[in-house]
Amino acid sequence: MLYLITNWKMQLLEKELTALTAQIIAQNKKTPLPGELILAPHFSALKTIGELIKNTPLKLAAQNLFYHERGAYTGEISPLHLIESGVSYVIIGHSERRAFQHESDADVNLKIKTALQNNLTPILCIGETFEERKLGKTEIVLIRQIIRGLEDINLNEQQKLIISYEPVWVIGTGQAVKPAEAENAALVIKKVLLDYFTPEQIKKNIDLIYGGSVDANNVQGFIMPGLMTGALVGTASLTAEKFLPIIEKLSKLSK
Repeated sequence: MLYLITNWKMQLLEKELTALTAQIIAQNKKTPLPGELILAPHFSALKTIGELIKNTPLKLAAQNLFYHERGAYTGEISPLHLIESGVSYVIIGHSERRAFQHESDADVNLKIKTALQNNLTPILCIGETFEERKLGKTEIVLIRQIIRGLEDINLNEQQKLIISYEPVWVIGTGQAVKPAEAENAALVIKKVLLDYFTPEQIKKNIDLIYGGSVDANNVQGFIMPGLMTGALVGTASLTAEKFLPIIEKLSKLSK
């Protein structure tokens, strides 16, 4: 399955998101993506964007969730709240949350379990910092984040898991890694996954994608059939000028 996912973070107001979503819907009608086109607005815009895409092929994602369904957890959001808003996917473990909210691999693990228990598809983000890269620890970091993030997690036939390799040091810089580096990371990830899932499960239920300064000029280089099957887009998803060409580029993959 090909995935194209926006991560709008805390960048746009609801009226801006509404206008951008309308343009994305129109572009996807003109050049349909051969897969899932998923939008991830901030929490207060989920219902609005969900209504806009209700009768389209587009899907809705949240940028986070909490690992309890109910309770006295001020400022958190329950998977039940997300489902009420029409959410199907949820981003978990993004590097910004790991850095600014001190989210641990244990937190990530609990959130993935909660998402799966509530029929939400987790989009697990993993990746190394620049310091870790300089020290040659990229593979160690990826292995650790997968092992701890997926501890005691099993997937049934209907459940899906998306893993996004996002090297922290390129996010928002405008300079993505070379496709060969992303390919090497994907091979490491696949090898670790084989310790937890069968090859059949990995093929059917788990998808790997790339995130980190994705744009229309480089996105096709990160689509590697049988290995990497999509992109999580941040900065380039904030304007129609930059994002619509990405849809157009990926639409050609089906031709």
